[in-house]
Order: sequence, then C-alpha cells, then structure tokens
Amino acid sequence: MTAVTDTLLNTLLHCGMVEIDGLHAFEFSLDEDDNLHIECMDGRAAKHWAFTPAQIQAATFDSTLQSWLITGDSGEHRLVCLGDVFGGDNDDDDEDDENEDA
Repeated sequence: MTAVTDTLLNTLLHCGMVEIDGLHAFEFSLDEDDNLHIECMDGRAAKHWAFTPAQIQAATFDSTLQSWLITGDSGEHRLVCLGDVFGGDNDDDDEDDENEDA
C-alpha cells in the first residue's frame, strides 16, 4: 500500500512493475532526466508512454483505487505500482536437477 505522503517518483523507484490503464508493463524506466518511459504489449501491438518530470510530480494518488492518476500528452492514465514481482528465473529447478544427479 502506498502512503499518502509518497510521491509517484519515489514509488516508481521502489516498484518492480507498473500497470498502466489495465495493461501490465514489465518494461518501464526513468532516464537521466527523470522522464518516465513505459512500454508493453497489448496483443500484437506495442504501446509506449512517456511522461515528463513535471507530469510525474503533478500525479495524484487515488487512495480508493490504490493507483496514481497521471496526465500525459495523450490524456489521463491510471498507474498501479507493484512492488513484489515474480521473475522468470528458474534457478530452483536447476538446483533440484543437480541434487537428483548426486
């Protein structure tokens, strides 16, 4: 849960994945100027959003929906920042295979 005093920038620095307008985006980054870039696939279509530091700073947290409202050049968007993300790493399987060979 995000505290009301957190900023979107601070929240982004500590999350592993974002959801934008209902689409899960594992690819998001802040560049050296703190511009936010989000990329995801919607079916076969690649989608990209970019937000300036001013737009990030102006974002507001909706405590009812536990999400951020941010307005970019293409209109208003809803961001959900997810902290705990499962990776595609299957190291556990490799360890099990090694133990079976012993």
